[in-house]
Amino acid sequence: MEYISTRGQDGPLGYEQALLSGLARDGGLYLPVSYPRFGEDEIRAMAGLSYAALAGRIMARYTEGEIDEDEMTAMAADAYAGFTDPDVAPLKHLTGDIHVLELFHGPTIAFKDYAMQFLSRAFDRALQSAGKQAVILGATSGDTGSAALEAFQGREAVDIFILFPDGRVSPVQQRQMTSVDAAGAHAVAVAGDFDDCQAIVKALFNDHGFRDKVGLSAVNSINWARLMPQIVYYFKAALELGAPDRKVAFSVPTGNFGNVFAGYVAMQMGLPVERLIIASNRNDILTRFFENGAMQRETVTPSLSPSMDIQVSSNFERLLFELLGRDGARVAEIMARFSDTGQFDLPAEAMKAAHEEFAAYRLNDEGTVAEIAASAEDGMILDPHSAVGVSAARRAVADGTVPSGVPIVALACAHPAKFDSAVTQATGTPPALPPHLADLMDRPEKMHHADATADAVRDLVLARRRDA
Repeated sequence: MEYISTRGQDGPLGYEQALLSGLARDGGLYLPVSYPRFGEDEIRAMAGLSYAALAGRIMARYTEGEIDEDEMTAMAADAYAGFTDPDVAPLKHLTGDIHVLELFHGPTIAFKDYAMQFLSRAFDRALQSAGKQAVILGATSGDTGSAALEAFQGREAVDIFILFPDGRVSPVQQRQMTSVDAAGAHAVAVAGDFDDCQAIVKALFNDHGFRDKVGLSAVNSINWARLMPQIVYYFKAALELGAPDRKVAFSVPTGNFGNVFAGYVAMQMGLPVERLIIASNRNDILTRFFENGAMQRETVTPSLSPSMDIQVSSNFERLLFELLGRDGARVAEIMARFSDTGQFDLPAEAMKAAHEEFAAYRLNDEGTVAEIAASAEDGMILDPHSAVGVSAARRAVADGTVPSGVPIVALACAHPAKFDSAVTQATGTPPALPPHLADLMDRPEKMHHADATADAVRDLVLARRRDA
């Protein structure tokens, strides 16, 4: 399998080259030259596979010529061996046609574990094969950082630096990052918001001298290999609900567009998906885009669902590439305009294609609290991000966006204890952390602080990486 850039000036590369590169050298994002597609009989044959075997079968289609299905399955089995639920990603019924996919049974109790635990094994394999060292640089609105630091801590071939917006992640999210005390693991509090952190990451990837000097790579969802493991749980949930003989819809709390794009890829691979529902909080740039066809950046406003407090959804560029017929030059022009002006719009034919596959809803903080309370009455405690997704699912049923009888899977992206303040506000009862994290808030913190500039972070990386 070969990979090309969304901006048309980089690639084709092999899988491990794309993995280690992270962001394309032309500033774009890697995508496979084509999506492998499963027939209905092939999808039926997946029923009953273990989660690891399912992961191996799906992901091996993207590593053909480099890693075979047996090795991918073994890597997945190792990655998910420590998850606390034997089903890895259990599917629970909530009410009516709505089901909830619990994606918080990994070590950091957030959906990012599904990708990050696998990715650390993939990096180990690739770096050992190439005899290289790497610096991983990432930005997080909360969950990516803790999952990455947990997965990559102490690995001899990798130094990892995770940028997070100072004061804009939950106390549990921060402590999960800053309590990691291992060689090569660095949590960095940046004096800005998530979009500032992400802009720094992109700037440093576009500094090719620095990039080559330190062997820079990425574990944010800008890295295609981060998205691959997330495709798996869409297949897993749909199979449980009758795919390929029954369509399924998905409602996805959405910030950086990576998780929902993995669902889009599952569709391209043959999974019968009725609709992908984008669920936004008050930072509703994506909902506004699907309403009026215009992407318009605004100021990020803190909310009860901080991992979605984003106004620049990096992975949207991948969908843009598809909506524009894979025209890299056109994508590059639009992204340059967005960088300069904070806005762009798309022609009617592109929006028509988008509306055939996606719907979008927003939910403010008051609505989030109300949904947590309502879901509690239905017998399930949700974190505020998952509540945004469930609320969107309810509305998609109510307004007919998803036809009656079609099951909707709402992705529960984090354990409620990660956001105990919002949950307590809604239910009156603080949720308890799972046993392996019971002492988290008593663990000592270790972190760096940096101004919201590429220069400040560059200097920090150069000073702190182990082969400096």
